[in-house]
Amino acid sequence: MAKKTRIKAKLKKGVVTVKALANHENLSYQEAERAKKEANFITYAVAKVNGNIVYEVSSSQFLSKNPYMKFSFNADAIGVKAGDMLEFTWVDLKGNTRADKAEIK
Repeated sequence: MAKKTRIKAKLKKGVVTVKALANHENLSYQEAERAKKEANFITYAVAKVNGNIVYEVSSSQFLSKNPYMKFSFNADAIGVKAGDMLEFTWVDLKGNTRADKAEIK
């Protein structure tokens, strides 16, 4: 199982800024061939707050090892406040899933 995704979420002036560091090897097909391993990389990531999707991305093999994702969203539009929990989930090529939560500060 992959290590925990490090997440920081801060609310400032009605905007939540999220920084997430996913712990994943992210081997592209070429890198996997050179290393004589099986290709595996994050293909999908989603962030939710109170059941609302605030970030969603489908990715390819061109993410770096341990990818860092930064995004922001309008908290006032969906009624998000400090203390709410943000859930960040990713899925890799093999179907492995990792879901982690962080409190919005």
